This record gives sequence, C-alpha cells and structure tokens, in this order.
Amino acid sequence: MTAKAYNVLFICTGNSARSILAEGILNALGEGRFRAWSAGSFPKGEVHPLALTTLERMGLPVAAFRSKSWDEFTSPGAPVFDFIFTVCDSAAGEVCPVWPGKPVTAHWGVPDPSALDVHEDLQRKAFLDVAMTLRRRIELLLSLPLLRLDEISLQSELRKIGRS
Repeated sequence: MTAKAYNVLFICTGNSARSILAEGILNALGEGRFRAWSAGSFPKGEVHPLALTTLERMGLPVAAFRSKSWDEFTSPGAPVFDFIFTVCDSAAGEVCPVWPGKPVTAHWGVPDPSALDVHEDLQRKAFLDVAMTLRRRIELLLSLPLLRLDEISLQSELRKIGRS
C-alpha cells in the first residue's frame, strides 16, 4: 500500500444524486487511500433526499454533502485530481474545464434515479440499484494495482470498469 492519497472527482450535470452517491461510497471504501469530491456542470443547488437516504441505508455517513459547481475545483487552492469520472451521459458530452495535473478520466454512466416519475418505493429501489452499481465499480477501482499500471493501461482498465 502506498502513502499517496489519490484525489477523485465525480461529475454529473446536477450534482444531486449519482455523483453524490459515488463521492460518499468512495470516501468510505477508500479508507484514506482515496479522497473523493463531486460536482456538477449545472448543479441543482440541493442534494436529492433519496441520495442521502440511500447512503444511510448502506451504513455510510451523510453529513456535509452539498450540490456544487465544478467551478469550485478550477480555482487556486483546489485539489489536483488524479482521476475524474463522469457518471451521467449529459456530463460526459459537455466541454469540461481544463483540469490541472492531467487526471486520468473515464465515463462511468449510470441511469438517473431522480428522473424517474414512479412511486417512491420504486424510486428508492432505483437509487439503491445505482448506488450498488457505483459501489461495484469503485471496488474494482480499489482493486487495481495503480502503481504497476502505465497511463494507457490504467485508462483502459477504468473504461472497462465503466462498461461493467
């Protein structure tokens, strides 16, 4: 295990559900080896309550989450990211800021559970399904031998994870 902590940014257009879930899951599972943040290109300004409920159901902390713009991470003093993952198709198609440090990027798109116009029980299930998909992908990220992979191999592995 290395002493380096990897900085990760999860991006989704609204930063209210999917990217929040990914941030919470990686911060819990990364055990200090990874530090995660989330942001949106057009943040909704509030975290979807079912995102927080889902994290709680998974036994994860829910304090301090907020919907924020990716602009916060382009200013001086912002973390330099090692990895940036888009978790929605809209954000993947947008022109992103130029991130310092040349982070490795990949698209890990998942359906938007907050966009479903269904009974609350079905929406809760959709949030949990998305969270479990993100958890599996994050577990795969955590299992990668990061120090032994060159940049091209790492990029390939991260893209494969996003298709799983």
